[in-house]
Amino acid sequence: MQLVLEKRAERSNTIALISPLIAIGLTLVTMSILFAILGKNPISALGVYFIDPLVDSYSLQEIAVKATPLVMIAIGLALCYLANAWNIGAEGQFLIGAVAGSWLAVKTQGTDAGPWVLPAMMLLAAIGGALYALIPAICKVRFGASEILTSLMLVYVADLLLDYLVRGPWRDPKGFNFPTTAEFDPVATVPVLIEGGRLHLGGIIALVVWPQARCCSAKPSRGLKSASSAPPRAPHGSVASTPTS
Repeated sequence: MQLVLEKRAERSNTIALISPLIAIGLTLVTMSILFAILGKNPISALGVYFIDPLVDSYSLQEIAVKATPLVMIAIGLALCYLANAWNIGAEGQFLIGAVAGSWLAVKTQGTDAGPWVLPAMMLLAAIGGALYALIPAICKVRFGASEILTSLMLVYVADLLLDYLVRGPWRDPKGFNFPTTAEFDPVATVPVLIEGGRLHLGGIIALVVWPQARCCSAKPSRGLKSASSAPPRAPHGSVASTPTS
């Protein structure tokens, strides 16, 4: 008996809703089996991962802190995909943006700089990340290189650059040889929303940016419309999907 995979004529809303639930269910079953093999109570072990972080205020703050950059990155990638640009290098662009903004914090540390430092850091971070994303765009337009590959490879370049800086010129001389910069001045850090925690203003910014991006995606500009209506690219970016004469 031969099994044949056929593409659906229309996207099923039911399957789109059930698929994530099936994935979560399979994940829970697999984790339970692994915990049981290790001699641990699967219910207690799963509770540590899925229940405990939601019943502690500090854990909830930490979840929000870690989710904030991911939400911002996801919003940017959503607009990229709407334009039919397959940007896989968001992590590298995020790192370069952080390096660009941190450069100003390192240079102004201990100089009693004013409150202009943080807005300037945010501007430098946006410019740095955008310029880094421009590299795969230029490679695609000028040389026909797949942005999937170039943006992904540039992630490792950004990672190595950051590693070099914190182990070299930016290393804290009082940091006991740990690969980290000196602590930024208060004017170079995002204000904390809750005293004693780490939840900061970035979480509010992410919540503000999301509906704005939603409006842009609901009513895309002419450039985004023309890009999103372009024919799909060939597998691995190698062979054109439409015949040429």
